[in-house]
Amino acid sequence: MIGVFLMPYVLHILGDAQYGSWIFINAIAGYSGLLYLGFGQTISRYVAHYHAKQDWNRLNHVSNVIFVIYLCMGSLALLTAGIIAWLAPHLSDWGTISLYEIRMVILILGLNVFVGLAGSVFGGILMGIQRFDIERGVNLTGALLRLALTLMFLKAEWGLLTIALIFFTVTVVENAGQCYFAFRQVKTFRIGRKYLDWSILKECGSFSGYAFIDAIAWTLIEATDSILIGIFFSPAMIVPYYIALRLTQFINMPIAQIGKVFMPRAGELHANEDHHALQKLVLNGVSLSFLLVTGFFIGVCFFGTTLINTWIGTGYPESHIILMILLGARIIALPVSTFRSVLYGMGHVKIPSLIYISEAIANLILSLVLIQSLGLIGVALGTAIPIFVAELGIILPYAMKKLNITTSQLLRTAIAPTLAPLLALLGYSYFLPHFFEIRNSWAILVGVAAGGGVFLLGTWLVFEKGTVLLHRSVPESIKS
Repeated sequence: MIGVFLMPYVLHILGDAQYGSWIFINAIAGYSGLLYLGFGQTISRYVAHYHAKQDWNRLNHVSNVIFVIYLCMGSLALLTAGIIAWLAPHLSDWGTISLYEIRMVILILGLNVFVGLAGSVFGGILMGIQRFDIERGVNLTGALLRLALTLMFLKAEWGLLTIALIFFTVTVVENAGQCYFAFRQVKTFRIGRKYLDWSILKECGSFSGYAFIDAIAWTLIEATDSILIGIFFSPAMIVPYYIALRLTQFINMPIAQIGKVFMPRAGELHANEDHHALQKLVLNGVSLSFLLVTGFFIGVCFFGTTLINTWIGTGYPESHIILMILLGARIIALPVSTFRSVLYGMGHVKIPSLIYISEAIANLILSLVLIQSLGLIGVALGTAIPIFVAELGIILPYAMKKLNITTSQLLRTAIAPTLAPLLALLGYSYFLPHFFEIRNSWAILVGVAAGGGVFLLGTWLVFEKGTVLLHRSVPESIKS
């Protein structure tokens, strides 16, 4: 949320060229996520396991081995940052931005990756002992610090260097805080050579393998578009695309949590062989996801330009078209992600992971082809088309077969109940501009969104499906 608030402020100070360069360099740095090697969830899982058993030696073994691995990966990140800084003149057209500044930013982000990798072990420990309050509290403190430092120190001159230093400072503070609380909460936690037991890698590696494949796929999908635009055109050209991408991510984030919430419940129902309840859980989750994302898509179609102009400012007409393409693909991706999460909860990891990485590779290839003829629109289509093919054509049939759900059940139980509310929202969105002038104003946008929400949820309740769906979708633990 803070990032959404900061984006127009930072963009207006830096301008398209500098801000686009920042996105471009960050997209390259985004590949550092692969250096986690899939151990991000591994450490939390095994720390939780050994903490429950009070097996402090094994807890320390897991933590120390992954810590050393991350120190090595961080060193590799520093080396890679040095190479990229050296190659900077050949990566893109930086315009009037000094090459010295570009190189310094790349090196600082490399150092940022090193600190983040090493420090992530301590955050994993806090997650493993279920001290989510502390871990999220530290992250919130970091976000507020980033906000304060950006508002206080960001200026147009040396803007890229300043924002890189701000990000590095916040990373150091966050990881120092997580380190402090990790040692404080787990009194027996130690870092030392004697705790290095490399045999534990065999146990951890079996869990992290497919997580690593998913990480590769996610990085290819999320980071590559900005890199391609920066290479083929210029960093400034990234900005219109990134505006649409950022809004899509903002809408995507809360809806994607539906599937994640259902994952542990799905595992429980599968273990108890309660297939009927598992089907209901999945179908209700799909229905809720489809309702919300399609509702947002309708709103974006009619009021997207007003939203972008109010949030960022005028001058980015392509952003609306790109937003519709990217968000349109989410109409398929988000409901199907519920199926994917449930499959993971049931232990079916291999096939969904392989399909996901295939989708990511197709995304890269198609974007490379289409960017040359269609520009930014081609990049968006290169992302959207593989989603439709892989998610709708492969993952969905595979998941339905595994869960013994028929097409008729899917349409009748998950999709049909959403049609009346969505048609009501469509009518509202179409006729509203005929009666009221929609200006670039937050007050008007909030009013329009509130009215759309009333039409959507009101119709849902009238048809007596909303309350039933919500009741059945949300696990008791979440309700409480």
